[in-house]
Amino acid sequence: MPPKNNLLVLSALGNDRPGIVDRLTKVIFDHDCNIVDSRMTVLGGEFAILMLVEGNWNTLAKLENCLPDLQNSLGLTVISRRTEERQTGQPVMPYLVEVVCLDHPGIVHHLANFFSQRNINIEDLITTSYPAAHTGSQMFSVHITIGVPGDVHIATLRDEFMDFCDSLNLDGVLEPIKR
Repeated sequence: MPPKNNLLVLSALGNDRPGIVDRLTKVIFDHDCNIVDSRMTVLGGEFAILMLVEGNWNTLAKLENCLPDLQNSLGLTVISRRTEERQTGQPVMPYLVEVVCLDHPGIVHHLANFFSQRNINIEDLITTSYPAAHTGSQMFSVHITIGVPGDVHIATLRDEFMDFCDSLNLDGVLEPIKR
C-alpha cells in the first residue's frame, strides 16, 4: 500500500450528544483513512471537532463526497479542506505558556498580541474558565504552545513575558517543552 500522505482538515460543529465521535470516526475508518491529529470538545451546548485526516488521494475524495450525507445524518455543520504537510521555515524551540488569572475580557487578545509582536507563532491554544475553589470567583486559564525562533534570546523573552504578566495581573509561566 502506498504511503498515505494526502491530508484533509475537517471541522465540524453541532449540538452535543452521545455518539457523534463514534459515527464520525467510523466513516473515516470505513473510507480507509487515518486520523493524524484531532481536537474535540464541548463548548456550551455544542460539540466542536477539528481533525487532520490522512489517506490516499482517492480515499480522501470518497470521504469528501460522503460529507454532505454525514452532515445531515449527524446534524453537524462540516467544513473540509485539503492541506499539505506543514512547511517549517527556520527551526523553532517549543515552549509552553501557562496563565491563570481572574477572568476578564481581552486576556487571549493580549497574550496573542504579546507573542505576535515578537514574531512568535502560537501553535496550540486552550482556554478554560472555572469557579475558584473557595471563593467562587470566575477564573481563567490559558495553555499555549508556542514556537520560539532560534534567534530569540530566551532570558530576555522570559523577562519581558513576566513583566507583561505583572502589568495585567496574570500568573504566568514560560518554560521549554521537554519531549
